[in-house]
Amino acid sequence: MTPAQRDTVILAPLRIWAGLMGLLVLTIGYAYWPHLPLKTAAGIAIAVAKALLIAILFMQLRSAAGIVRFAAIVGVVWASFLFLFTFADLLTR
Repeated sequence: MTPAQRDTVILAPLRIWAGLMGLLVLTIGYAYWPHLPLKTAAGIAIAVAKALLIAILFMQLRSAAGIVRFAAIVGVVWASFLFLFTFADLLTR
C-alpha cells in the first residue's frame, strides 16, 4: 500500500470523525450556553456541516457519477419541500 492510498483509506475517515466530534462539542457547547444570539441559525449551520462531512465520506459523493450526485441533490430538495409544507400546515392551524 502506497502512502497516498494509506492516507485515503486510514487518515481520511479519522479526519472526518475528528471533524464530526468537533462539531458535536460545538453543538453541545452552543446549546447549553445561555442567551447566545441566533441559536437556531447556528444549529442549522452545524447540522449542514455534519451532513456534508457524512455525504463526502460515507456516501462517497466526491467520486460518484453525475447521476448519483443529481439524485442526492434531488433528495435534499424533496426533503426541503416536505419540511416547508409541513411547517406551512403547522403555522396555518
